[in-house]
Amino acid sequence: QVQLTESGGGLVHTGDSLRLSCATSKHTFSMYALGWFRQAPGKERELVAAISWTGAHIYYADSVKDRFTISRDIAKNTVNLEMNSLKPEDTAVYYCAANPIGVRYEYHIWGQGTQVTVSP
Repeated sequence: QVQLTESGGGLVHTGDSLRLSCATSKHTFSMYALGWFRQAPGKERELVAAISWTGAHIYYADSVKDRFTISRDIAKNTVNLEMNSLKPEDTAVYYCAANPIGVRYEYHIWGQGTQVTVSP
């Protein structure tokens, strides 16, 4: 069974940085594309960033390009999302997700989510 465990959310101010982590098994880490989604109140869930199991393919939403960085920590079987220059509009519940095909395919395995709140 594939399990994803997010950590690192919290309350920060505009311009601050935050790092989210998604821990999983070695098998999932090496065989699945892993992505970060977010969902703000009243809005649809959106894919923020994703990385393939090889690390060769990376996707960023336009809204976070040049501010967020997704990376793989092979030693810890963890995918991290470094978020810089945070804005109030980044406030959302962030979810880690996995799929066995590729970064822009449907994700069907989800973590429990972690809240990120950016105050003005």
